[in-house]
This record gives sequence, C-alpha cells and structure tokens, in this order.
Amino acid sequence: MSNYVAAIDLGTTKVATIVGEKSAGGIKIIAYSEFPSTGIRRGEVIVIQKVLDALTPTIEDVKNQIEGEDFELDEVYVGIAGQAIRCTSASIKKVRMFPSDIITEKEVNAWTQEMYEYEVDKKEAVLHVIPQSYNVDEYLHQTDATGMLGKEIEAFFKLFVGRISAVKSCREVINRKKLKIKKMFLEPIASARAVLSDNDMEIGVAMLDIGGGTSDLLIIEDNIIRHTAVIPFGGNSITEDIRQVCGVSFRDAEILKKQHGSCLSEYAQETKVINIPGRDGLTAKQISFKLLSSVIEARVSEILATVAYEIEQSGFKDKLRAGLFITGGSSYINHIQILAKHILGIDVRLAQPDSYAIMSTSVEEVFKPSCSTAVGLILKGFEDMAAEEYQEDESGDTEPLSNDEAIQEDLFGGKQTIPLTKGENAKSPAQGKGGKKRGFGDFIKGTIGEIGDIFNNPNIDNEA
Repeated sequence: MSNYVAAIDLGTTKVATIVGEKSAGGIKIIAYSEFPSTGIRRGEVIVIQKVLDALTPTIEDVKNQIEGEDFELDEVYVGIAGQAIRCTSASIKKVRMFPSDIITEKEVNAWTQEMYEYEVDKKEAVLHVIPQSYNVDEYLHQTDATGMLGKEIEAFFKLFVGRISAVKSCREVINRKKLKIKKMFLEPIASARAVLSDNDMEIGVAMLDIGGGTSDLLIIEDNIIRHTAVIPFGGNSITEDIRQVCGVSFRDAEILKKQHGSCLSEYAQETKVINIPGRDGLTAKQISFKLLSSVIEARVSEILATVAYEIEQSGFKDKLRAGLFITGGSSYINHIQILAKHILGIDVRLAQPDSYAIMSTSVEEVFKPSCSTAVGLILKGFEDMAAEEYQEDESGDTEPLSNDEAIQEDLFGGKQTIPLTKGENAKSPAQGKGGKKRGFGDFIKGTIGEIGDIFNNPNIDNEA
C-alpha cells in the first residue's frame, strides 16, 4: 500500500487540496492548500472554469510543499455533496428456493447490488446503498442475515441518490487537471470520519456539517448510517441575510459574521455598535450588535429547526446518546452550541479534526472545523487502499471473472468489476466489493468505517 494519499475538497466557499502520509505513528497531513471558489453553488459545481481557476493554485501550492518527497500527485480522492444528493428508504422481499441452505455473504451482497437498479428519476442515479436490517422469517431486525437459515427475507436499505449531472461536473473538473479520480466519497461521511470516534458511532450520534452552501446532517447508530439530509442553507445564507438587512457588501457582511457574530441576540448589548468605514463612494455606517445577532440567530435557528425535524423523522432521536457534533466552516459562530442545545434538547459539541484522527505533527492549518471534510477524505482514502490490498491478497490477481461479471467503464473513466446491467443477460448480481470486517473498507455492511466506492452504479454514464 502506498504511504501517501491525496484528496480534493470542492466546497461552495473554498476548494482545497490535501496530502496525507501514513507511518507507524499514524496518519500525518503533510500538505494543505485552499483557495476561495465562486463556481460552486450549494455544493454543486456550476461554472467549471471558475472552479478550475480556484483549484489550480492549491495543486501547485501542495506540490511545492511536498517537493523532495517520494510522491507524485496523479490520482486523488474527491468529496461530493450538495443539494443534488438525497437519501431515501427502500426495501425488497425475497422467497428463497432452498430455505435449508445457509444464507451466504454473496447472497446478501446480491440483494444490496439489486438496489442499484431501484427506480429513481431519469436524471438521477442510485450512488450508494447502505443495508439497515433484515427480517428472516420470524427473526426481525437482524443487522446481518449471513449464516442464517430462512425462506422469506425482507431487506431494508438507505439509498443515496444524486443527480447525474452533478457527479459528471465534479468529474470534469478533476479530469481537466489531468488527474485520475481514485474514488469519490460523500462529504458528510468523510467529515464524520474525521471528527467522530468509534464509540460515538456505536452508541448513537448526529453530526451537522455547516458548509458554505449547504448543511449536511448525518445520523449514525450501531456503526450504521441511519439517516442523512442536505439542508439548503449554510454559511453563505447567513452572510447574505446580514448583507440585505444591514445594507453592507457581501465582503463586509462576512467580516461582521466572523468577527462579531453571535447566535443569541439576548447576549448582545443594546448600545454597542460596529463601525463600517466608507469606501468606493459609500458612506460609513454603524451596525448594532443587537441587529447583527438577531439576523444570525434567525437563520441559524432555521437550520437547527430543520435538523430537529430530520432527527425526529429519522426515528433515532432517543438513540443519540452521544448527542450532536457540529463542524464545518460556520460552526465557529459564537453561542451556536447553546442555541443548538436549546432547540434540539440533546447534548451538543463543537468538533474539528484532532490528534485522535491525525498526528499532532500535521500541518497546523488542518486543525479547524472547515477542514473536517478534507481530513476525512484522506482517512477514507487510506481505508479504501487498505481494503483493496486486503481483497487482492484474499482473491489473487489471476482469479477469473464469473459469468455474472463484466469489466465496464465506471463513472470516472476507470475500470471496476460490476454486475452486468439489465438487458445484458445477467444471471444474478455479482458479489460487490467488501464483505470484510470493520477496518478493511467493507462498504456492504454500511458502517462509517466501511464505505468504499459509493459510485459503483454502472448505469450512470449511460444516462443523459
């Protein structure tokens, strides 16, 4: 396995390139660079050239930082998020012909693979399938059916569904930099990997990643992703509210938010004001702390109220024993922890990558909430590489493909082993990647540490 992993985070307010190195002491971030972006809206790449203009200097900067290292930046892991991604529930029922036969891992994986054919809008595709539980005859809510006996099976899943155009736009940016996409991961999953402990994910936890364009919610219990939601408001929404209400430029509104912002107007002094100097023909003005805090409180309360609704809808509110972790670029706003606890009624903690996830000798810039996704992509990348290496050792490079498999171009122009698509005389879905225990990248089980290639749907490139 290579000792280096590179990743790119395409965010609404910034793009970032990051490189990690693995040693006996752990994972160390050895290079990081970010640049403001304007071509991404609500997490989705819109203007490719603008994104390229922002990405280019970060790549060059990272190359300079690692000059002299035995590393070449040629392939990267990439995060994808935004309002183009949604989550839905689905289930299938099966009647087994030979109920006295033990249910095999390949059989369970075949049910998962079948869900990639789940009918969605023609402009969408199922990007990833996460098994939730199984009913095997009278045995209900089993986390894994492998090794059981049974005739009537009902399997329950969470499906991540995304717009095909959004995935392709993201890929286009990376391709134009002549880089190969190793894999893509959902950004909230990456962020969770960087800020949540194994214990948090086992006992039940929610994570809110407040980005520039959107806020991503992830709920995990028993090490399984149970629910996710994309809230179409983020840090830019707060800044825009300040701009409109206070009558200042977006730049000044951002400064007001970062330097003087608070989520609780009751804490703001009535008489205290912030002076905005006049420039570019505009007259100087004063903004009261009370007004500024009221604007911020209103928008953050809206985001948190949506979080409360999603948690309630998930059915896991009473199982979030570790509470809510808030991360992302706008998690720094004063008193957000107090407001969140008041609205949600659960424990709330602020989170960022720390020394339990990466070595303390990593570059200093990554120890902040806005870097959670980038750091998580590195961690997920190393897990993915370990999983691939383990699978190769188990299967051997010379093992022939079964009749149920075909080598096709995947979404990113690379190749992977996947089931034949409908209309190609597929006998049965092939066993997917994974099938190993936690720590070897087994995305089939659906745990936060086991998600591998989330975009293995062979139909995506065939869509308009």
